[in-house]
Amino acid sequence: MKKYHLIRRADAKLSRTLIFYLVGILVSLTIGAIILGVLGINPFDYYGKMFTIGLVGNRYGYKSIEGLLKIFVPLLITSLALSLSFKMRFWNIGGEGEFLIGAITASIIAFNSSGMPNFVTVLLMCLAAMISSGIIGIAIAALKVRFNTNETLMTLMINYIMLYVIRYIGETKADWNFFLREDSERPKFGTFPDSAVMSGIPMGQFKLLWSVIIALALTVIVYIYLKYTKQGYEISVVGDSSATAKYAGMSVGKIVLRTMFISSAMIGLAAALTVSASGTISDTVTNNVGWTGIIVAWLSKLSVPAVFVTSVLISILQYGCQAAATQYPAIDINYADLLQGLILFSVLVADFAANFKIVKKEEAKNA
Repeated sequence: MKKYHLIRRADAKLSRTLIFYLVGILVSLTIGAIILGVLGINPFDYYGKMFTIGLVGNRYGYKSIEGLLKIFVPLLITSLALSLSFKMRFWNIGGEGEFLIGAITASIIAFNSSGMPNFVTVLLMCLAAMISSGIIGIAIAALKVRFNTNETLMTLMINYIMLYVIRYIGETKADWNFFLREDSERPKFGTFPDSAVMSGIPMGQFKLLWSVIIALALTVIVYIYLKYTKQGYEISVVGDSSATAKYAGMSVGKIVLRTMFISSAMIGLAAALTVSASGTISDTVTNNVGWTGIIVAWLSKLSVPAVFVTSVLISILQYGCQAAATQYPAIDINYADLLQGLILFSVLVADFAANFKIVKKEEAKNA
């Protein structure tokens, strides 16, 4: 019986990987088109509306841009944050929970901010969210450093704990629960006072929210931090080999604690900016960015510029499907999740084919 081994290609090239990625994406779009055809929808029309996010022939096109940016900002910041922890091989799977913690603490400030200046309120919301999420992140990192706990399980549990916390808040009418509307018979989250709603720069009918500018600035800061600072270099060394980092005199524990605090605090910031831009909170406020951010970070190979580009493309896919779904009653916005799953699976296969090969046992020994 012949035995085969899986080995990494010695001649792996970026150009070939990109070509394989492109083929994988085209295959997934083709499968998506077949599904649309079975439902009686013209895939060319649907994809046209999806990739143009409903801008063509829309007199309120600026609303589409605003909607796209509200998806893009939290996804970009969360993906950058997760890339930081993944770069040192700390598998932070708790983006959803850390986001919810930040959203809840930011909302506490928002609902009690009546009469405060807008800038002060939003700033306090961001600080509160960053500190609360950062504390959770550093606590999990401390358990990892001190007791070598499994960070994947620890962060994963945070997701479900916080999901049930926010559902409890949203379903419990009580005197203490200022999150809910008092004039509603059923439990319903209230809206923030004007002092807690994100402002922006008016550009005609379009308003560029400050959250977009913050996200872009943060992208540049993270890029510089990783590429040109000592702390960023330490993250890379710990990710390559913690033993090497210790041999070089680095305090691996401190690096893990510091990086996890920054990573979780950034996710908290994304949450604060999101609830402020939306003017309310809900149990679906994350829009699954904690999970999607993992996909974005992986597809981008933890590269900051690639995270930015991938976040743009995923945001267009998600919002474009929402815009296209309004034109076709036979399909709903969940098609975006289906198509995103197809693309992810295709890219996984493409990445495997581009970077690995299956050889006979004898060839593997000689490789």
